[in-house]
Amino acid sequence: MPASFSYQWDTPAYKGKTEFNTGLFTNNEFVDGSNKTTIDVINPTNGKVITSVSEAVEADVEIAVAAAEKAYATTWGLNASGAQRADLLWKLAILMERDLDELAAIEALDNGKTFNWAKGTDVSFAIAVFKYFGGWADKITGQTIETDEKKLIYTRHEPIGVVGQIIPWNFPLLMLAWKLGPALATGNTIILKPSEFTPLTALRICALVKEAGFPPGVVNILTGYGPTVGAAIATHQKIDKVAFTGSTLVGRKIMEMAAKSNLKNVTLELGGKSPTVVFDDADLDTAVAWALHGLFWNHGQACCAGSRVFVHAKIYDEFLKKLTERAKAINVGDPFGAKTDQGPQVSQTQYERIMSYIESGKSDGATVHLGGERHGTEGYFIQPTIFTDVKPDMKIVKEEIFGPVGVVIKFDDDDHIIKQANDTLYGLAAAVFSQNITRAITTAHKLQAGTVWVNCANQLHANVPFGGFKQSGIGRELGEYALHNYTNVKAVHVNVGHVL
Repeated sequence: MPASFSYQWDTPAYKGKTEFNTGLFTNNEFVDGSNKTTIDVINPTNGKVITSVSEAVEADVEIAVAAAEKAYATTWGLNASGAQRADLLWKLAILMERDLDELAAIEALDNGKTFNWAKGTDVSFAIAVFKYFGGWADKITGQTIETDEKKLIYTRHEPIGVVGQIIPWNFPLLMLAWKLGPALATGNTIILKPSEFTPLTALRICALVKEAGFPPGVVNILTGYGPTVGAAIATHQKIDKVAFTGSTLVGRKIMEMAAKSNLKNVTLELGGKSPTVVFDDADLDTAVAWALHGLFWNHGQACCAGSRVFVHAKIYDEFLKKLTERAKAINVGDPFGAKTDQGPQVSQTQYERIMSYIESGKSDGATVHLGGERHGTEGYFIQPTIFTDVKPDMKIVKEEIFGPVGVVIKFDDDDHIIKQANDTLYGLAAAVFSQNITRAITTAHKLQAGTVWVNCANQLHANVPFGGFKQSGIGRELGEYALHNYTNVKAVHVNVGHVL
């Protein structure tokens, strides 16, 4: 039998405990991996091992696919009504509400984000996503198409079948909900791989999936490494769709493997280098507050982070002064501290990556206006960092850093700023600040991004689509648009009187 994990919290933010299994979840049961090996899960606040989880390998993907195929053919897929799927999604959401504090504590422990943020945003948003897609489950409809009186033609939106899903470490529980919600609502069965850095909330959810009453084999969760489990999912001949959230580099590999195997359907939500454009007529305090949130939200570990802040020359000095004051006030520390704003980066690997970008900015001649150093002496904490005096070809301007590091750039020409903002291989998100609504909307329409926020930043909702242009991805998460990723459209022609 696989091991279980037990933990007790007695902190200013949360007092409570958790206990759950750390095995692979296949066919509604926790099992050891085929090789009986494990993966250590590290506490990012101190670099110490929290626990170990079972490691899946290719053989475990085969077992999970067999379970998912059986469930699709017998108890799910076209055999479970929309009403039944809706009921189970809502039951899962209600169970998550019951265990909200516990789930938030696990997320904070595993990922390093603050408990208060995990509770108020990540877990609450995940619950809302399951409820939203539960509402869609019995509304997956096609069209009746008129041709002539001798034909009845209609379309059906049928589930794809067995789908593979690979999620990142920056929003572990939330990304799980974004993936499971639409896939389950439309009747698919799932093999999901969480990040090896942050697998704990996914494993805790497994017990709730079973408690809610999902049939065995509908949801299978395998903890493992990308080059083994992720690759096995992307190349498997009996998995007909793969959805991935993560870096553009890995997204390319997923797409290539999908094409070389069975040409499986692919959805990719990838990287970003989002611009924030602050015009001279913006409400300064509003722009500063939202720009700060856009840049440092989730410790900068967000694909839509507004890490390139363009500010009009007329207000540049005052904006930078206010932004600096707000950034200095960010409280970096223990995720379970009552007043902590920013915890550690997720891992040693990510910490070193971010610090290498900071060193790159320094060596390229950019000015470290704020931060630029490690915070504390243990764990993976980094000071909120702002660079100024940057040039367009610097790595810190062009590449996704995925940490609490941003650049502030002065501009004085409206037309030129559009070119600057769009001068990136990414196109995930952008933000515009102006009290002139015509100027704001005109700019929003010219920005090459899947999401543009006007006088706000990093606002996401279960019913609003999210995804990217250019190399930021393919397809959309959330909203009705996400359902399109998980169905095949079938046209049925019925002859009602035509004789050859």
